[in-house]
Amino acid sequence: MAHDQPVKALVLALTDYAAAAVYSINRLQPDALCFVLPEGAKSLVESEVQPKIEHLPRRWDWVILPETGEFVSCYQMLARTLPDMLRTWEVQPGELVVDVTGATPAMAGALTVVTMPMSSRIVSLVPAREGQEEDKIDIAGQSFVWTQVNLWDEAASVSRREGCELFNRRLFAAATKLFREVEVRVSGGQKPLYRAFADLADGYDLWERFHYRQAWEKLKTSVKAFEMAAVWGGPPGLTSLLPAIKANAGFLEKLVLDPAPVKDMQASDLLAHAGRRLHGLHDPEAAMISLVRALEAFAQRQLFKHYQIKTWDVQPEQLPQALQETCRSCWLEDLDGKYKLPLQAQFRALAGLGDQMGQAFLREWPTMKPLLDAANHAVLGHGFEPVKAERVQQLYDVVMKLTGVAESSLPKFPVLNV
Repeated sequence: MAHDQPVKALVLALTDYAAAAVYSINRLQPDALCFVLPEGAKSLVESEVQPKIEHLPRRWDWVILPETGEFVSCYQMLARTLPDMLRTWEVQPGELVVDVTGATPAMAGALTVVTMPMSSRIVSLVPAREGQEEDKIDIAGQSFVWTQVNLWDEAASVSRREGCELFNRRLFAAATKLFREVEVRVSGGQKPLYRAFADLADGYDLWERFHYRQAWEKLKTSVKAFEMAAVWGGPPGLTSLLPAIKANAGFLEKLVLDPAPVKDMQASDLLAHAGRRLHGLHDPEAAMISLVRALEAFAQRQLFKHYQIKTWDVQPEQLPQALQETCRSCWLEDLDGKYKLPLQAQFRALAGLGDQMGQAFLREWPTMKPLLDAANHAVLGHGFEPVKAERVQQLYDVVMKLTGVAESSLPKFPVLNV
Protein backbone atom coordinates (compact mmCIF):
# COMPACT_ATOMS: atom_id res chain seq x y z
CA MET A 1 0.00 0.00 0.00
CA ALA A 2 1.19 3.49 -0.83
CA HIS A 3 1.62 5.81 2.14
CA ASP A 4 1.37 9.58 2.00
CA GLN A 5 2.81 11.90 4.60
CA PRO A 6 0.62 11.67 7.72
CA VAL A 7 -2.04 14.38 7.70
CA LYS A 8 -3.32 16.51 10.55
CA ALA A 9 -7.01 15.80 9.96
CA LEU A 10 -9.15 13.69 7.67
CA VAL A 11 -12.89 14.04 7.11
CA LEU A 12 -14.14 10.87 5.48
CA ALA A 13 -17.58 10.25 3.99
CA LEU A 14 -18.88 6.73 4.46
CA THR A 15 -22.13 5.07 3.44
CA ASP A 16 -21.52 1.39 2.82
CA TYR A 17 -18.06 0.55 1.41
CA ALA A 18 -15.82 0.04 4.43
CA ALA A 19 -12.79 -1.34 2.57
CA ALA A 20 -12.21 1.92 0.70
CA ALA A 21 -12.43 3.86 3.96
CA VAL A 22 -9.85 1.57 5.58
CA TYR A 23 -7.48 2.04 2.64
CA SER A 24 -7.77 5.82 2.77
CA ILE A 25 -7.26 6.02 6.53
CA ASN A 26 -4.21 3.75 6.44
CA ARG A 27 -2.73 5.64 3.51
CA LEU A 28 -3.18 9.10 5.03
CA GLN A 29 -2.60 8.17 8.72
CA PRO A 30 -4.53 11.14 10.11
CA ASP A 31 -3.88 12.51 13.57
CA ALA A 32 -7.60 13.37 13.82
CA LEU A 33 -10.41 11.58 11.98
CA CYS A 34 -14.06 12.47 11.47
CA PHE A 35 -16.55 10.16 9.77
CA VAL A 36 -19.49 11.73 7.95
CA LEU A 37 -22.16 9.09 7.61
CA PRO A 38 -25.81 8.10 8.03
CA GLU A 39 -27.00 6.62 11.32
CA GLY A 40 -27.02 3.10 9.89
CA ALA A 41 -23.31 3.19 9.03
CA LYS A 42 -22.11 3.67 12.62
CA SER A 43 -22.07 -0.08 13.20
CA LEU A 44 -20.02 -0.49 10.01
CA VAL A 45 -17.35 1.82 11.42
CA GLU A 46 -17.19 -0.15 14.65
CA SER A 47 -17.11 -3.60 13.06
CA GLU A 48 -15.37 -3.18 9.68
CA VAL A 49 -13.26 -0.03 9.87
CA GLN A 50 -11.84 0.56 13.34
CA PRO A 51 -10.36 -2.94 13.80
CA LYS A 52 -8.40 -2.60 10.54
CA ILE A 53 -6.84 0.82 11.12
CA GLU A 54 -3.06 0.42 11.37
CA HIS A 55 -2.36 3.67 13.24
CA LEU A 56 -5.29 4.77 15.35
CA PRO A 57 -5.93 8.52 15.21
CA ARG A 58 -5.32 10.44 18.40
CA ARG A 59 -8.77 12.00 18.06
CA TRP A 60 -11.84 10.87 16.22
CA ASP A 61 -15.54 11.66 15.99
CA TRP A 62 -18.44 11.45 13.58
CA VAL A 63 -21.18 13.61 12.13
CA ILE A 64 -24.49 11.84 11.54
CA LEU A 65 -26.47 13.00 8.50
CA PRO A 66 -30.22 12.38 8.68
CA GLU A 67 -30.73 12.66 4.90
CA THR A 68 -27.68 11.74 2.82
CA GLY A 69 -29.51 12.36 -0.45
CA GLU A 70 -30.50 15.99 0.20
CA PHE A 71 -27.86 18.69 -0.23
CA VAL A 72 -29.54 21.29 1.98
CA SER A 73 -29.93 18.87 4.87
CA CYS A 74 -26.33 17.67 4.53
CA TYR A 75 -25.00 21.21 4.30
CA GLN A 76 -26.90 22.45 7.34
CA MET A 77 -25.75 19.58 9.54
CA LEU A 78 -22.11 19.84 8.43
CA ALA A 79 -22.01 23.64 8.70
CA ARG A 80 -23.33 23.44 12.26
CA THR A 81 -20.90 20.80 13.47
CA LEU A 82 -17.68 20.49 11.46
CA PRO A 83 -16.17 23.98 11.90
CA ASP A 84 -16.44 23.81 15.70
CA MET A 85 -15.02 20.30 15.74
CA LEU A 86 -12.03 21.30 13.60
CA ARG A 87 -11.45 24.36 15.78
CA THR A 88 -11.45 22.17 18.89
CA TRP A 89 -8.92 19.91 17.19
CA GLU A 90 -6.82 23.00 16.38
CA VAL A 91 -6.81 22.24 12.66
CA GLN A 92 -5.35 25.16 10.73
CA PRO A 93 -6.19 26.19 7.15
CA GLY A 94 -4.53 23.83 4.70
CA GLU A 95 -4.22 20.96 7.19
CA LEU A 96 -7.48 19.19 6.33
CA VAL A 97 -7.96 16.40 3.78
CA VAL A 98 -11.46 15.35 2.69
CA ASP A 99 -12.26 11.90 1.29
CA VAL A 100 -15.49 11.77 -0.74
CA THR A 101 -15.14 8.17 -1.97
CA GLY A 102 -18.16 6.96 -0.03
CA ALA A 103 -20.21 10.13 -0.38
CA THR A 104 -23.50 10.57 -2.14
CA PRO A 105 -23.55 13.53 -4.57
CA ALA A 106 -25.34 15.60 -1.93
CA MET A 107 -22.78 14.68 0.74
CA ALA A 108 -19.86 15.40 -1.59
CA GLY A 109 -21.21 18.82 -2.54
CA ALA A 110 -21.94 19.82 1.04
CA LEU A 111 -18.56 18.58 2.28
CA THR A 112 -16.73 20.51 -0.44
CA VAL A 113 -18.48 23.77 0.42
CA VAL A 114 -18.21 23.48 4.21
CA THR A 115 -14.57 22.37 4.31
CA MET A 116 -13.28 24.74 1.61
CA PRO A 117 -11.78 27.27 4.07
CA MET A 118 -9.71 24.56 5.79
CA SER A 119 -9.00 21.88 3.20
CA SER A 120 -5.94 21.46 1.04
CA ARG A 121 -6.97 18.25 -0.73
CA ILE A 122 -10.05 16.34 -1.75
CA VAL A 123 -9.31 12.69 -2.41
CA SER A 124 -11.37 9.89 -3.89
CA LEU A 125 -11.02 6.30 -5.01
CA VAL A 126 -12.67 5.96 -8.42
CA PRO A 127 -13.19 2.68 -10.30
CA ALA A 128 -10.36 1.95 -12.72
CA ARG A 129 -11.25 1.96 -16.40
CA GLU A 130 -10.94 -1.25 -18.35
CA GLY A 131 -7.35 -1.77 -19.40
CA GLN A 132 -6.05 0.93 -17.06
CA GLU A 133 -3.03 -0.44 -15.24
CA GLU A 134 -1.13 2.66 -14.15
CA ASP A 135 -1.68 3.65 -10.50
CA LYS A 136 -4.27 0.89 -10.13
CA ILE A 137 -5.18 -0.15 -6.60
CA ASP A 138 -6.89 -3.44 -5.78
CA ILE A 139 -9.26 -3.28 -2.82
CA ALA A 140 -11.39 -6.28 -1.86
CA GLY A 141 -11.30 -7.62 -5.40
CA GLN A 142 -12.11 -4.30 -7.08
CA SER A 143 -9.74 -2.01 -8.99
CA PHE A 144 -9.56 1.69 -8.17
CA VAL A 145 -7.45 4.73 -8.98
CA TRP A 146 -6.49 7.21 -6.25
CA THR A 147 -7.39 10.74 -7.35
CA GLN A 148 -6.81 14.00 -5.54
CA VAL A 149 -7.26 17.67 -6.21
CA ASN A 150 -6.59 20.90 -4.37
CA LEU A 151 -9.51 23.19 -5.12
CA TRP A 152 -7.49 26.18 -3.97
CA ASP A 153 -5.14 25.81 -6.92
CA GLU A 154 -8.00 27.08 -9.09
CA ALA A 155 -9.86 29.21 -6.55
CA ALA A 156 -6.70 31.09 -5.55
CA SER A 157 -6.99 33.50 -8.48
CA VAL A 158 -10.24 34.87 -7.03
CA SER A 159 -8.65 35.40 -3.63
CA ARG A 160 -5.59 36.91 -5.30
CA ARG A 161 -7.75 39.57 -6.93
CA GLU A 162 -9.42 40.26 -3.58
CA GLY A 163 -6.00 40.64 -1.99
CA CYS A 164 -4.91 43.00 -4.76
CA GLU A 165 -8.02 45.11 -4.18
CA LEU A 166 -7.22 45.33 -0.47
CA PHE A 167 -3.66 46.33 -1.35
CA ASN A 168 -4.86 49.03 -3.74
CA ARG A 169 -7.10 50.43 -0.99
CA ARG A 170 -3.98 50.68 1.21
CA LEU A 171 -5.31 47.97 3.55
CA PHE A 172 -1.93 46.30 3.58
CA ALA A 173 -2.33 44.26 6.78
CA ALA A 174 -5.60 42.77 5.51
CA ALA A 175 -3.99 41.98 2.15
CA THR A 176 -1.06 40.30 3.88
CA LYS A 177 -3.41 38.15 5.94
CA LEU A 178 -5.38 37.06 2.89
CA PHE A 179 -2.27 36.21 0.85
CA ARG A 180 -0.85 34.21 3.78
CA GLU A 181 -4.10 32.25 4.02
CA VAL A 182 -3.96 31.41 0.32
CA GLU A 183 -0.29 30.44 0.62
CA VAL A 184 -0.99 27.73 3.18
CA ARG A 185 -3.88 26.31 1.14
CA VAL A 186 -2.48 26.10 -2.38
CA SER A 187 -0.24 23.26 -3.53
CA GLY A 188 3.53 23.48 -3.28
CA GLY A 189 4.22 24.93 -6.72
CA GLN A 190 2.08 28.00 -6.08
CA LYS A 191 3.20 28.69 -2.53
CA PRO A 192 6.23 30.88 -3.45
CA LEU A 193 4.02 33.18 -5.54
CA TYR A 194 1.55 33.85 -2.74
CA ARG A 195 4.34 34.12 -0.19
CA ALA A 196 5.78 36.85 -2.41
CA PHE A 197 2.43 38.67 -2.55
CA ALA A 198 2.20 38.46 1.24
CA ASP A 199 5.77 39.76 1.62
CA LEU A 200 4.99 42.59 -0.78
CA ALA A 201 1.91 43.71 1.14
CA ASP A 202 3.77 43.29 4.43
CA GLY A 203 6.63 45.38 3.07
CA TYR A 204 4.39 48.28 2.14
CA ASP A 205 2.64 48.02 5.50
CA LEU A 206 6.04 48.30 7.19
CA TRP A 207 6.87 51.26 4.95
CA GLU A 208 3.68 53.04 5.96
CA ARG A 209 4.79 52.64 9.58
CA PHE A 210 8.28 53.96 8.74
CA HIS A 211 10.09 50.66 9.33
CA TYR A 212 12.24 51.33 6.31
CA ARG A 213 14.88 48.63 6.59
CA GLN A 214 12.37 45.83 7.15
CA ALA A 215 10.25 47.16 4.30
CA TRP A 216 13.26 47.24 1.99
CA GLU A 217 14.10 43.62 2.82
CA LYS A 218 10.52 42.51 2.14
CA LEU A 219 10.39 44.30 -1.21
CA LYS A 220 13.71 42.81 -2.31
CA THR A 221 12.50 39.33 -1.40
CA SER A 222 9.22 39.74 -3.25
CA VAL A 223 10.95 41.07 -6.38
CA LYS A 224 13.17 37.97 -6.60
CA ALA A 225 10.18 35.67 -6.16
CA PHE A 226 8.11 37.55 -8.75
CA GLU A 227 10.97 37.41 -11.25
CA MET A 228 11.17 33.65 -10.77
CA ALA A 229 7.40 33.30 -11.08
CA ALA A 230 7.41 35.36 -14.28
CA VAL A 231 9.98 33.00 -15.81
CA TRP A 232 7.64 30.08 -15.17
CA GLY A 233 4.57 31.83 -16.51
CA GLY A 234 3.10 33.67 -13.54
CA PRO A 235 -0.26 35.46 -13.63
CA PRO A 236 -0.83 38.12 -16.33
CA GLY A 237 0.42 41.55 -15.35
CA LEU A 238 3.16 40.30 -13.04
CA THR A 239 6.05 41.37 -15.26
CA SER A 240 4.69 44.90 -15.70
CA LEU A 241 4.48 45.25 -11.92
CA LEU A 242 8.20 44.73 -11.33
CA PRO A 243 9.59 48.16 -12.41
CA ALA A 244 7.46 50.03 -9.87
CA ILE A 245 8.45 47.71 -7.03
CA LYS A 246 12.12 47.92 -8.00
CA ALA A 247 11.92 51.72 -8.06
CA ASN A 248 10.41 51.70 -4.57
CA ALA A 249 13.08 49.29 -3.34
CA GLY A 250 15.72 51.62 -4.77
CA PHE A 251 14.19 54.58 -2.94
CA LEU A 252 14.20 52.65 0.33
CA GLU A 253 17.78 51.53 -0.24
CA LYS A 254 18.96 55.14 -0.49
CA LEU A 255 16.99 56.09 2.60
CA VAL A 256 18.17 53.12 4.67
CA LEU A 257 21.84 53.38 3.71
CA ASP A 258 22.05 57.14 4.24
CA PRO A 259 24.25 57.48 7.35
CA ALA A 260 23.39 61.13 8.01
CA PRO A 261 21.36 61.97 11.14
CA VAL A 262 19.00 63.91 8.86
CA LYS A 263 18.29 61.58 5.97
CA ASP A 264 18.07 63.19 2.57
CA MET A 265 15.03 61.17 1.39
CA GLN A 266 13.00 61.30 4.61
CA ALA A 267 11.23 64.57 3.88
CA SER A 268 10.09 63.38 0.45
CA ASP A 269 8.80 60.17 1.96
CA LEU A 270 6.82 62.05 4.59
CA LEU A 271 5.31 64.24 1.89
CA ALA A 272 4.33 61.17 -0.16
CA HIS A 273 2.95 59.57 3.01
CA ALA A 274 0.73 62.61 3.56
CA GLY A 275 -0.53 62.35 -0.02
CA ARG A 276 -1.41 58.68 0.43
CA ARG A 277 -3.26 59.44 3.65
CA LEU A 278 -5.21 62.21 1.95
CA HIS A 279 -6.00 60.66 -1.43
CA GLY A 280 -5.69 56.93 -0.75
CA LEU A 281 -7.21 56.49 2.70
CA HIS A 282 -9.23 59.74 2.70
CA ASP A 283 -7.99 60.50 6.20
CA PRO A 284 -7.34 64.26 6.33
CA GLU A 285 -6.50 64.26 10.05
CA ALA A 286 -3.63 61.80 9.64
CA ALA A 287 -2.64 63.47 6.37
CA MET A 288 -2.33 66.86 8.06
CA ILE A 289 -0.06 65.48 10.78
CA SER A 290 2.22 63.89 8.18
CA LEU A 291 2.16 67.02 6.04
CA VAL A 292 3.22 69.37 8.84
CA ARG A 293 5.93 66.89 9.79
CA ALA A 294 7.08 66.76 6.16
CA LEU A 295 7.28 70.56 6.06
CA GLU A 296 9.47 70.51 9.15
CA ALA A 297 11.63 67.71 7.74
CA PHE A 298 12.43 69.81 4.66
CA ALA A 299 13.55 72.66 6.91
CA GLN A 300 15.60 70.28 9.06
CA ARG A 301 17.29 68.82 6.00
CA GLN A 302 18.14 72.26 4.66
CA LEU A 303 19.50 73.50 7.98
CA PHE A 304 21.64 70.42 8.55
CA LYS A 305 22.84 69.90 5.00
CA HIS A 306 23.91 73.49 4.34
CA TYR A 307 24.49 74.96 7.80
CA GLN A 308 25.20 71.93 10.05
CA ILE A 309 22.39 73.01 12.37
CA LYS A 310 20.55 70.27 14.25
CA THR A 311 17.13 71.65 15.10
CA TRP A 312 16.82 69.31 18.09
CA ASP A 313 20.19 70.39 19.53
CA VAL A 314 20.93 73.86 18.19
CA GLN A 315 23.62 76.17 19.48
CA PRO A 316 22.32 79.75 19.69
CA GLU A 317 25.54 81.02 18.11
CA GLN A 318 24.70 79.08 14.92
CA LEU A 319 21.57 81.14 14.35
CA PRO A 320 21.20 84.58 12.77
CA GLN A 321 21.86 87.36 15.29
CA ALA A 322 18.18 88.32 15.46
CA LEU A 323 17.17 84.86 16.72
CA GLN A 324 19.94 84.15 19.21
CA GLU A 325 18.44 85.86 22.24
CA THR A 326 14.99 84.41 21.53
CA CYS A 327 16.58 80.98 21.33
CA ARG A 328 18.25 81.37 24.74
CA SER A 329 15.11 82.67 26.43
CA CYS A 330 12.35 80.65 24.75
CA TRP A 331 13.59 77.47 23.09
CA LEU A 332 15.36 75.64 25.90
CA GLU A 333 13.82 72.19 26.37
CA ASP A 334 13.25 71.28 30.02
CA LEU A 335 13.41 67.54 29.35
CA ASP A 336 16.98 67.34 28.11
CA GLY A 337 18.38 70.85 28.51
CA LYS A 338 18.89 71.37 24.78
CA TYR A 339 17.79 74.22 22.55
CA LYS A 340 15.15 73.08 20.05
CA LEU A 341 13.79 75.11 17.17
CA PRO A 342 10.02 75.02 16.57
CA LEU A 343 8.74 74.79 13.01
CA GLN A 344 8.33 78.48 12.23
CA ALA A 345 11.67 79.31 13.83
CA GLN A 346 13.41 76.81 11.57
CA PHE A 347 12.24 78.66 8.48
CA ARG A 348 12.98 82.04 10.05
CA ALA A 349 16.51 80.80 10.68
CA LEU A 350 16.83 79.71 7.07
CA ALA A 351 15.56 83.08 5.88
CA GLY A 352 18.01 84.90 8.16
CA LEU A 353 20.83 82.79 6.75
CA GLY A 354 19.88 83.84 3.23
CA ASP A 355 18.44 80.48 2.23
CA GLN A 356 15.93 80.54 -0.63
CA MET A 357 13.57 78.08 1.03
CA GLY A 358 13.42 80.20 4.17
CA GLN A 359 12.75 83.33 2.16
CA ALA A 360 10.04 81.52 0.19
CA PHE A 361 8.44 80.53 3.51
CA LEU A 362 8.21 84.17 4.56
CA ARG A 363 6.61 85.07 1.23
CA GLU A 364 4.09 82.24 1.55
CA TRP A 365 3.40 82.87 5.23
CA PRO A 366 0.14 84.83 4.72
CA THR A 367 -1.22 81.85 2.78
CA MET A 368 0.17 79.23 5.14
CA LYS A 369 -0.85 80.85 8.42
CA PRO A 370 -4.58 79.94 8.30
CA LEU A 371 -3.73 76.46 7.04
CA LEU A 372 -1.29 75.78 9.87
CA ASP A 373 -3.84 77.28 12.24
CA ALA A 374 -6.37 74.71 10.95
CA ALA A 375 -3.81 71.98 11.60
CA ASN A 376 -3.32 73.29 15.12
CA HIS A 377 -7.07 73.27 15.82
CA ALA A 378 -7.60 69.79 14.33
CA VAL A 379 -8.64 66.91 16.58
CA LEU A 380 -5.22 65.29 16.21
CA GLY A 381 -3.54 68.68 16.51
CA HIS A 382 -4.41 70.55 19.68
CA GLY A 383 -8.09 71.29 19.18
CA PHE A 384 -11.52 69.83 18.63
CA GLU A 385 -12.40 70.70 15.03
CA PRO A 386 -12.05 67.98 12.36
CA VAL A 387 -9.79 69.28 9.64
CA LYS A 388 -11.22 69.47 6.13
CA ALA A 389 -9.60 67.66 3.23
CA GLU A 390 -9.62 70.92 1.25
CA ARG A 391 -7.41 72.56 3.87
CA VAL A 392 -4.94 69.69 3.73
CA GLN A 393 -4.82 69.84 -0.06
CA GLN A 394 -4.21 73.59 0.03
CA LEU A 395 -1.32 73.19 2.45
CA TYR A 396 0.02 70.27 0.40
CA ASP A 397 0.13 72.47 -2.69
CA VAL A 398 1.92 75.24 -0.79
CA VAL A 399 4.50 72.80 0.58
CA MET A 400 5.17 71.44 -2.90
CA LYS A 401 5.69 74.98 -4.18
CA LEU A 402 7.78 76.04 -1.20
CA THR A 403 10.15 73.07 -1.32
CA GLY A 404 10.38 72.87 -5.10
CA VAL A 405 9.61 69.15 -5.03
CA ALA A 406 8.16 67.66 -8.21
CA GLU A 407 5.27 65.24 -7.76
CA SER A 408 7.02 62.82 -10.10
CA SER A 409 10.00 62.57 -7.72
CA LEU A 410 7.92 61.25 -4.82
CA PRO A 411 7.70 57.48 -4.29
CA LYS A 412 4.53 55.98 -5.77
CA PHE A 413 3.09 52.74 -4.45
CA PRO A 414 2.15 50.29 -7.22
CA VAL A 415 -1.36 49.31 -8.23
CA LEU A 416 -1.83 45.53 -8.27
CA ASN A 417 -3.84 44.20 -11.21
CA VAL A 418 -2.68 40.60 -11.38
